[in-house]
Amino acid sequence: MKKLDWYILRKFISTYIFTVLILMTVLIIIDTTEKIENFRNPVLTYRRIIMEYFVNFIPSMAIMLSPLMIFIAAVFVTSRLATHTEIVAMLSSGMSLGRIMRPYLIGATLIAAFVFWFKGWIIPPADKIRYNFQKNYVETKFYFKQLNFHTKLSPNLYAYLERYDNTIHAGYKFTLERIEGLELKEKLESPRIVWDSLKRKWTLDAFKVRVLEAGKEKVSYYPTRDTLLVMSPKDFESKSKYEEQLTISELDKYIKEQQMRGGDDIERFIVQKYERYAYPFCIIILTAMGVIVSARKSRGGTGLQIAIGFILAFIYIVLVVVSRGFAEKGGLPTYLAVWIPNILFSVLGLFMYYRVPK
Repeated sequence: MKKLDWYILRKFISTYIFTVLILMTVLIIIDTTEKIENFRNPVLTYRRIIMEYFVNFIPSMAIMLSPLMIFIAAVFVTSRLATHTEIVAMLSSGMSLGRIMRPYLIGATLIAAFVFWFKGWIIPPADKIRYNFQKNYVETKFYFKQLNFHTKLSPNLYAYLERYDNTIHAGYKFTLERIEGLELKEKLESPRIVWDSLKRKWTLDAFKVRVLEAGKEKVSYYPTRDTLLVMSPKDFESKSKYEEQLTISELDKYIKEQQMRGGDDIERFIVQKYERYAYPFCIIILTAMGVIVSARKSRGGTGLQIAIGFILAFIYIVLVVVSRGFAEKGGLPTYLAVWIPNILFSVLGLFMYYRVPK
């Protein structure tokens, strides 16, 4: 890299960091204003609010807004260079627009790698702490209201609960069935099942077991007993934004587990997984587009380029939301739906690159 590359890279990275800091300051003020009544809870100290909420809120929001912020940074830096006729001087010296974009793309790649690492493995544990704080002190308490709950515990084992009380971790009218092919081989029935947090086991109230073999039925009765099941109180907790609290490896494990158990709400987890991989590429794409949009010198100053930048960023966000909806509803293959915004903006970027005066 030459001095000019370092000059552009330094301006680009510093502008990105400055933009993120400014936006995060505004978001912290807005978020604090909205939650000020919740933060007045007597059990909360300033230290807990900062360490459990804001320390995890800031990096999560910064990473989420990185594509928008890096786009704005690219537009701002490039439009300033164009206004000061620096872009014209570079082009006049024989440099191509592609060559001018090199330090931007290097910076965007470094930020994209950082974002991928953070979004994949650092942010999820932080979100877990933050959402737990919100669940306890900001949001209303969650109650599991689903009736006639069915789940698959293993290839041949199925569990059923008429209802579950997540406040005392107890389920009622519990049945456990072993089915081979289309035949019911064994069925356990208990009026109540309770989670023992100390033993990390379920306690079955007095229950009966029906075994069907060779057309005959054998019924046995048993007293209260502890048992291990591939099921825990976590299965009955709120799954709101749960996919954001899992690392990439945890997402893979959860998806496989739910597919085996016949879960019917795993599309958003699959979408989240593919988004983790697509997210860094959008940073590179939006950086290139930001440079292309603002490389031309404008007599009206940088306002028009920045406005165009915001419009394109808004269109990108709309595309992300729409494509996510298609992915979760199964209208398109998940991987394709998640990548649609990147594909469309890549094509648009190439079109703009060949149209911009060089």
